[in-house]
Amino acid sequence: MYKHIPLLINATPDGCVAIFSTSHSRGQWSVGSEMDGLWGRYKVYRQDYGGLEEYLILGRTLKEVVRSYADLVGYPKLVPRWAFGYIAGGMKYSMLDQPRASDALVEFADKLKKHDIPCSAFQLSSGYTVAEAEPKTRNVFTWSKHRFPDPQGFVREYHRRGIRLIANVKPYVLESHPEYQKLRDAGALFRDPRTSQSAVTRLWSAGGGESAEEGYIDFTSAAGFRWWYDGIKALRKVGIDCVWNDNNEYTVPDDEWRCALDGGVLEKADLLDCQHSCTIGLWGRALQTELMAKCSYDALVALEPARRPFVLTRSATAGTMRYAASSWSGDNVTSWQGMKGANALSLNAGMSLLQIYGHDIGGFEGPQPSPELLVRWVQLGIFSPRFAINCYKTSPADNSVGDVIEPWMYPEVTHIIRAAIKRRYELLPYIYSLALESHLTASPAQRWVGWGYEDDPNVWEDTLLRGEEQYWFGDNLLIGGVYEAGVKTSRMYLPKTSCEDDGWSSGFVNLNKPHQHLEAGQWVAIDSQWTDNIPILARVGGAIPVGRDVQTVSGAENRETCPDLPEDDRRGVEIFPPEKSWPGRTYRNTWYEDDGISARPNIAKFTLSYSSREETVAVELEIELNGYELRWKNLSIILPVRETRMVVGKDGRELSRSPDSRGRPVFVLDIARETKSG
Repeated sequence: MYKHIPLLINATPDGCVAIFSTSHSRGQWSVGSEMDGLWGRYKVYRQDYGGLEEYLILGRTLKEVVRSYADLVGYPKLVPRWAFGYIAGGMKYSMLDQPRASDALVEFADKLKKHDIPCSAFQLSSGYTVAEAEPKTRNVFTWSKHRFPDPQGFVREYHRRGIRLIANVKPYVLESHPEYQKLRDAGALFRDPRTSQSAVTRLWSAGGGESAEEGYIDFTSAAGFRWWYDGIKALRKVGIDCVWNDNNEYTVPDDEWRCALDGGVLEKADLLDCQHSCTIGLWGRALQTELMAKCSYDALVALEPARRPFVLTRSATAGTMRYAASSWSGDNVTSWQGMKGANALSLNAGMSLLQIYGHDIGGFEGPQPSPELLVRWVQLGIFSPRFAINCYKTSPADNSVGDVIEPWMYPEVTHIIRAAIKRRYELLPYIYSLALESHLTASPAQRWVGWGYEDDPNVWEDTLLRGEEQYWFGDNLLIGGVYEAGVKTSRMYLPKTSCEDDGWSSGFVNLNKPHQHLEAGQWVAIDSQWTDNIPILARVGGAIPVGRDVQTVSGAENRETCPDLPEDDRRGVEIFPPEKSWPGRTYRNTWYEDDGISARPNIAKFTLSYSSREETVAVELEIELNGYELRWKNLSIILPVRETRMVVGKDGRELSRSPDSRGRPVFVLDIARETKSG
């Protein structure tokens, strides 16, 4: 949703082909909905303006095609490690006058601690910019002095609690904005050729469904680009940790609006005859989305060049992700069907290189979710690259404030939601490694069930091709779901590779009760009580690096920002050996780590190898630090529930054993003694 990425991939058991159009101009695909007497049903891409420049990308698998596409448009950027934790939000808080918004938000942060729910960031909605006097509209780069009398003090309070702030910014100024006339006079807005004045349209201004006349910032203009650049720098100096580019689809009503093209932002723009080619129709509305991301990114880099910038964006182009590395599916609505359909959106987003992507858990708009739906959505959402609960539940009682989803809103299920969020934090080493893998290889974290299993004919069935009911989260976790109220089982397909036909039977381990092993290549019904969990299956032979179940501070982060957070100094690996002995078969799994914040980090590589025998599981760890400072001294090797074998090191010595709170046997590997270092 809200994206302009004209990439079409045709995947078949025999190979894949992709077609990519480079234009920012509006266009549309017609896929199999038109027919020719000679050629039958066909695909066609129609573009409103400009020349047609298309690339054909061929590959044996989806992985090959996506990587070739990344070679063309750029690999996904990294975001700070903390961005993979729980991101809270809700427009209501920043819209409050009594109690004032800043006090209500600090109270929310304190409730998180009271309920023992870790949280990494809060999405600060645009209520912080609402004017104090009528017409009380949203004015980007301003602060409501009543709601936030001390912005820097408010930011410090959040940082002291270990929570970063993600500030909403919108690329338009209403006529009531204090700098509207200044921007209009400077040529920072689009020009309407019919009036020879700044172009005017109507956009969201205050409460739900309310609008006012405004002007969009033209990012091809020197004045517009500079004004935005300075505004972003000012937010960062207050202490804001991430810029949230919102409402940036540029719903301009007229193709003839003129762009300035005077900022030197566009390469070779000065070579064009701008008198006849400066319309937004020709250049494309999506170009503004991309330049907005570039401007926000450039401003953050200018202030802190050694620190990776974090720009969250609602709209995106193929090139936007060079600047804004995270996105979400937009204003979804609370429903079981919406939760289910979001899975397919995530798969498409990942193959389009929007790989730090997620959804507003529980639904942005619509009714409040039931306890069952909220629990199911949180259980599913923790297995996505981006995990956020943010909403604006329009309220008939107060159209401006609305209502919110809070993790503790249903006391009878708060313990279930807490456990799910803590599991998210425990999985952060795995999730963050997937982000590093994405950055290095362009493979998305969230993958279609047939990714890497294209030779299994069953993955090409319609149910699995739709991508709505199950998916891979990395190489090692197969995630299912329950998408109807009251349903207690989930039907899943367990993909099988051709090597398993040669005798290397691997299969899967159910991570929930009854913790059974399941053979690959079959459909299975998984018991999934909503008070327990959704279906989560681990690939036999896989490994999942895990850490603390709370928020931690990364290696290179400034301790002054979040002084009370614990160090990220614990690491374990959950492994899933086959039930019986497989002589000669060694499973190798690699994960990556860095300091979580540097713009050009040293990326360490860890490879855990293990083999399965009748009475033991033998493990060996290889480390390539590459300049990375290791903060943990021991590695916990965690076997599944019901596993009775001992774990031995590279010299055959048994490792010390103890159970954890979930009944899993845990063995301690001494890093200095048991590893190979590179």
